[in-house]
Amino acid sequence: MTLALLLAAALAVVCVVAVALPFIREPDPESDELAELDDDERRRLELLEGRDRALAALKELEFEHRTGTVSDEDYRAQLGSLRRDAASALQALARESGEVRPADGRN
Repeated sequence: MTLALLLAAALAVVCVVAVALPFIREPDPESDELAELDDDERRRLELLEGRDRALAALKELEFEHRTGTVSDEDYRAQLGSLRRDAASALQALARESGEVRPADGRN
């Protein structure tokens, strides 16, 4: 009986060590340095940030209009310019990635 308990305890310890070993061992990183962006990657990142800002501004305006913070007049006055900003950001991003479609909507 005592031998069986000792074997079970030893087996439990071995199993715990085997499972925990990958988490205990620290991996060797290839490099801790971040890669510097080239000009094309930097331009794409700027376009993505512009798109995100334009769409966030539209979303915020829509939210404020729905909650009554922005009047109908102010909403209509701001909506056009924000839509133009969002459209130009999306078009620039599409041009950059080569996904430009004809203006009439045909592929």
